[in-house]
Amino acid sequence: MKASDLFVKCLENEGVEYIFGVPGEETIDLTESLRKSNIKFIPTRHEQSAAFMADMYGRLTHKPGVCLATLGPGATNLITGIADAQLDRAPLVAITGQSALEKTHKDSHQYIDIVTAFKQFTTWNSKVTRADFIPEIVHKAFDIAADRPGATHIELPEDVAKEETSKEPILKKDYPHIRLLDESELKRAAEMIKSSSMPIILAGNGVFREDAAGELRKLVQSTGLPVVSTFMGKGAIPADNTHYLGSMGIKDHDHIMCGFEMADLVICVGFDYVEYTPKFWNPDKSKKIIHIHTDHPEIDETYIPDILLVGSIKQTLFNLRQYCDFKKEMHERFQKVRARMMAEIEDYAEDMSFPMKPQKILSDVRETMDRGDILISDVGAHKLWIGRLFPACEPNTVFISNGLATMGFALPSAIAASIIKPEKKVVAIAGDGGFLMNLQDLETAVRLGCNFVVVIFDDSKYGLIEWHERKAFNETMGIDFTNPDFVKLAESFGAKGVRLETAEELKPRLTDALEAGGVWLLDVPVDYSENIKLTEKLKHNFCEL
Repeated sequence: MKASDLFVKCLENEGVEYIFGVPGEETIDLTESLRKSNIKFIPTRHEQSAAFMADMYGRLTHKPGVCLATLGPGATNLITGIADAQLDRAPLVAITGQSALEKTHKDSHQYIDIVTAFKQFTTWNSKVTRADFIPEIVHKAFDIAADRPGATHIELPEDVAKEETSKEPILKKDYPHIRLLDESELKRAAEMIKSSSMPIILAGNGVFREDAAGELRKLVQSTGLPVVSTFMGKGAIPADNTHYLGSMGIKDHDHIMCGFEMADLVICVGFDYVEYTPKFWNPDKSKKIIHIHTDHPEIDETYIPDILLVGSIKQTLFNLRQYCDFKKEMHERFQKVRARMMAEIEDYAEDMSFPMKPQKILSDVRETMDRGDILISDVGAHKLWIGRLFPACEPNTVFISNGLATMGFALPSAIAASIIKPEKKVVAIAGDGGFLMNLQDLETAVRLGCNFVVVIFDDSKYGLIEWHERKAFNETMGIDFTNPDFVKLAESFGAKGVRLETAEELKPRLTDALEAGGVWLLDVPVDYSENIKLTEKLKHNFCEL
């Protein structure tokens, strides 16, 4: 068969449902093969958006999302989304076209050595130089992306795509992802937890990749251990569970760090080093650490585990629970940490000042959404407020670009979430700076009939940078800009837009938009003076409990 047909059959063999991308001259054989397949190709208005959509597909399904671009500028436009998936460990396979092999040793039109360039942003990548290699290359790309979650890349030159081949897709088999742990290590871990005076669990992004939230909750219920999550671990344990102390992710000495200052043992479950450097919570290297993960830890002088439990996180938690024949009362000081966290969430619930406080916006959004609905955060000052305060109730319901921290993440991700989880309400929160970075894919959202709401925190500034500049110099530079009329902008794309004039409007407007369906923009003026107020509060000894 034709090589491009074989390539698509291999994608079908891997269970690919969607490919997000922008076609090009060098990919026309591949897109023609896709036209005859069961895979749905979703054209986007920018390759970066396509990569973010594939990134979100990987986060939601834990199967590799797929994005497609042509050679040269099409391929380089994928880089930001690919790097985002790589650092946040979302399984993704990128496919790019390329000039014919005979041109790749010359200064050819649009030719860039993409395979070499992408090595910096992927776990593995390869150029297809013969049609007969396609089955092995495709299978390897998906196998690595899923087993070591992150990004892989395949380059298919235009002349190779036209070749004839007699090869067939490789038989795909599912293998159990269980590595048996030494019983003595499990017993030692259980004894260390039992004998510690103030143990604490740190739940990270890996809990969701391994579908281990259920087992984590059972361990917490049976042992009474308190839990802190990273920003990307939000929802591993419900925010309304009395053992949940909050989430951590900002560099300032937040209230959550009080819990870590008191802890003598930290049980890291699915914690990825990229989520939050341990030097912030173990600066003097005094804490004992139990590492529960699919991978060995990153080498760092402040993260030297006393016990490594490497294997299936879900299975490890199940096995560990069998040896934890005790239940601890949560220390009074941990209870005070939780009370302080809950008070901060509740303090602004009735604040009707306008422009709205970020805490109030998030309180209203939480009240409007069901426990299992999906919130997606772009990057900006709002991300830190979401990470600190937004109560997540279920796994895989709060999505944040954290490792690469990429502005422009929210809108494309909301499109993918709407497609993949149509039964869920989807709310994306973006700053006015980040939203405009990928606004062109509003057209994609409307064309696809998506249902979601984008809540825009509008302050006509790069608010997070203002925050940092004021902390460092008490002066600002290069942060101000003007915005379009977001209502007219939405309407020009066929979406609906509303600009809020009072704080009382947010809940009813958001409720109506989610119930009506379609694509909505809610332009919400925000009072970011709360940023510096938080900084000033955290300067004081926040750990006097």
